[in-house]
Amino acid sequence: MKQNMRADSVLFIRSLCKSFGGIKATDDVSLSVCRGGIHAVIGPNGAGKTTLIAQLSGQIRPDSGDIEFDGRSILRAGMAQRARAGLARSFQITSVFREMTILENAMLAVQGAQGHSYRFWAPVHQDQDLADIAMDHLMTVGLHHRSGRIVSSISHGEQRQLEVAMALAMQPKMLLLDEPMAGMGKEETFRMIEILSSVGAEKTILMVEHDMDAVFSLADQLSVMVNGRVIATDSVAKIRSNPEVQKSYLGGSCAKD
Repeated sequence: MKQNMRADSVLFIRSLCKSFGGIKATDDVSLSVCRGGIHAVIGPNGAGKTTLIAQLSGQIRPDSGDIEFDGRSILRAGMAQRARAGLARSFQITSVFREMTILENAMLAVQGAQGHSYRFWAPVHQDQDLADIAMDHLMTVGLHHRSGRIVSSISHGEQRQLEVAMALAMQPKMLLLDEPMAGMGKEETFRMIEILSSVGAEKTILMVEHDMDAVFSLADQLSVMVNGRVIATDSVAKIRSNPEVQKSYLGGSCAKD
């Protein structure tokens, strides 16, 4: 059974450990993410979810364990190497160029994906091929009609949509999304759910998220982390009825965090 799970996995994590002083942020985490669809990681604040994502992206190096992506260990690969291998990440806090337009941000992401160094902006801005590709990704997230707007003038939710478009511009095999709904209102959350549902039909997504309505709407598989450990991985229906999960997370005060 383990061999089949691993064969179908785009991401395979084995015994991942990371400590900060006496705190075990990830404690012997093993996880298999199947190719295609959306796998969500949930858990209370301090469970180790963001630390896990940071280790997968290469931002933080684990103390021990291994990470295989698309059949190869990426444990020693840096963030740029992992991105080139097809692993793209978005962050809890928006990371866009606020004084540029939506289109300019997307064009820079496309340029980076094509392996070019960032040239002087004027010739890049005039590159119609870059603009056409960027517009395709903006259309995916519903921002094509606002492509000329300066990013600082658009809503928080639209900035998060732009981040998804920029991640897609990297032509990833898999997206790592850290709290994609963070700071959003009801309408913005609903729009992001629609976008990620569409993207998840084409790409593999590993998502950390606190909004349980969004998680239950989107996820094909759920993993629950508590105190640095994965205590359960299963379908949404089975996770919701799991007594240990109910006791540790869903039934407690952290369920709305």
